[in-house]
Amino acid sequence: MLNSSGVKIVATLGPSINNEETIEELIKSGASMFRVNSSHSTPEEHKASIDMVRRVSEKLGTHTAVLLDLQGPKIRVGQIEPLEIVVDSEIKLSHSKQAKDIIPVDYEGIARDVKSGDKIYLDDGKLELKVVSTDGEVVVAKVVRGGILKPRKGLNLPGRTASLSAITKKDIEYIQRALEWNVDYIALSFVRTGEDVLKAKHCMEMYGGYIPIIAKIEKPEALDNFDDIVHLADGVMVARGDLGIEISAEKVPAVQKRLVRECNLNNKVVIIATQMLETMMEQPIPTRAEASDVANAILDGADAIMLSGETSVGKYPVEAVKMMSKISENLEENGLIRHDYYSRKMLEFDNHEAFAMCQAMISMLENIPVKAIVAFTTNGYTPALLSKAKPSVPIYALCSDKSRCNQLNLCRDVIPLNYNWKQEISKSSLADFNKFVVEKLGMKDGDKVILTGVVPYVAGQTTNFIKMHTVVAN
Repeated sequence: MLNSSGVKIVATLGPSINNEETIEELIKSGASMFRVNSSHSTPEEHKASIDMVRRVSEKLGTHTAVLLDLQGPKIRVGQIEPLEIVVDSEIKLSHSKQAKDIIPVDYEGIARDVKSGDKIYLDDGKLELKVVSTDGEVVVAKVVRGGILKPRKGLNLPGRTASLSAITKKDIEYIQRALEWNVDYIALSFVRTGEDVLKAKHCMEMYGGYIPIIAKIEKPEALDNFDDIVHLADGVMVARGDLGIEISAEKVPAVQKRLVRECNLNNKVVIIATQMLETMMEQPIPTRAEASDVANAILDGADAIMLSGETSVGKYPVEAVKMMSKISENLEENGLIRHDYYSRKMLEFDNHEAFAMCQAMISMLENIPVKAIVAFTTNGYTPALLSKAKPSVPIYALCSDKSRCNQLNLCRDVIPLNYNWKQEISKSSLADFNKFVVEKLGMKDGDKVILTGVVPYVAGQTTNFIKMHTVVAN
């Protein structure tokens, strides 16, 4: 069984892994989800990549999820040849004018929105410019921090893009496609308010479907409105690249910890992204600082950690996934990965039946040698909630809906399994269950598991039973 417990790993699709053999290696190495970046390639190419992931996942018997990342109002330079820009030199940027000495930009308002003295950042802040002048068509800027500018790299104008809508025409087109493709999550870029999330939901309603929304936190306004965003979204991605440019890099660690904590307390999945193992785009091993960064994201309580360029265009995509898995496994082996904090906070929600049931199960783990928690679920709510307590054993979510299984594979410590469980717990169903856990989960005679679910089953009813079950191996 390849579905992994513990923190989940998200790998970004791209040229480096665009074949079934590498996808299979990545899943076997620990990848639980693949991200499709709509900023690059064509819809046809994206569909082919998604189909490839589905085929490999089916072959391996896993529930590998797919995340479609909407571009949003991301500003990028055009299809240029790699260009070295030198400190103290002057360069020109424009949307409307084309010339050999002008760098094309896909934002029509660039020459209108900036003014002399403004800063412009390129490629996640690696390159920095200072605006000298603008005539409404062409921006002249002095290079403050130089380097190689590659095609389609991002461009940031801190504080100068407030008028841009969080959902573009291209995003709307991709939302429609996402519903057709049955992707498991949509990532909404450059969210500023809860209203942005509602707009995405409304858009999906118009097309007659719904896909869980991951709100990407990249703007200072999102931090100010985070309470609304986390309430309305299904999950959050801490997108540290653009965020670090907008609020400055030294503030990112504290913000990351705050957002992870708030997501956990609100029962929402949270992904940490950007530059996690960036050295591994060119080298087979990460820096010690990168390894520590990954470890700290896990220790903060993140559900998932994401690789971007490391897998999409990097030289060592499989090694990068393996490294993340090794870091997580080492933390587990050293007993550092559990969070008593979240278990204790669950006590504060004892007015809610589901929280109370989860609290009871976590208490049982402290006193009884249990091998696993097994949740019979339809909507995935209880195993997702249990994952927020960071239990000391894996959570097996038995669900008959394959799409729900895929979505649950983003939740930390949850191992989703497609299982057509009976709606009533009886001697015969327990016999079937015993056979299942012995054959599929490797349980042995006498092993104890906690069973939880709804009995008798009523659609929409919350978890109402807990059973300490001793495995009987026939």
